[in-house]
Amino acid sequence: MSGRTFLTDHFLIAMPALNDPNFSRTVTYICEHNDEGAMGIVINRPLELHLDEVLRHMDIELDDTSAGHIRIVLGGPVQQDRGFVVHLNDPRWESTHAINDEVGVTTSRDILAAIARGEGPGQSLIALGYAGWGGGQLEQELADNAWLSTPADRQILFNLPFAERWDAAAHLVGVDLLNLSNEVGHA
Repeated sequence: MSGRTFLTDHFLIAMPALNDPNFSRTVTYICEHNDEGAMGIVINRPLELHLDEVLRHMDIELDDTSAGHIRIVLGGPVQQDRGFVVHLNDPRWESTHAINDEVGVTTSRDILAAIARGEGPGQSLIALGYAGWGGGQLEQELADNAWLSTPADRQILFNLPFAERWDAAAHLVGVDLLNLSNEVGHA
């Protein structure tokens, strides 16, 4: 076992100086992090796309009309044609990866069909695409001060308006991002 700390079930909060258009001012929920790399979902980049459009494209009937108004987020720059549902953990779905005892991520069609019927998980976030890092890449970006990290907060993950998530996640660490200097140093 390595002495490294892994960031599964943490938020990555983009530092103000991070200019990469894929990640500027984002909060990324880390679904998996190990020696081989990391995978996460950006949780604060809503698309001009709602669930009803996705369901129509997938030929899934929408019975619960309120579900049709759910906004889809751009989960990251990798495989943007692939869907991911981050949700309160529930073993009913065909393809669920448990992130911890409370939260899972599912990639199978059955969870979308259940949401369309009003039988989905109590809380969820639906994304297209994901963010991925190779082994050691995320650790290097953290060392370069591209990100802050903090344990994830369910309220921010599922309930807070998208526009408020970046600041709210930073406040978990006790940081006001707009007052940070772009100069980087190490003690």
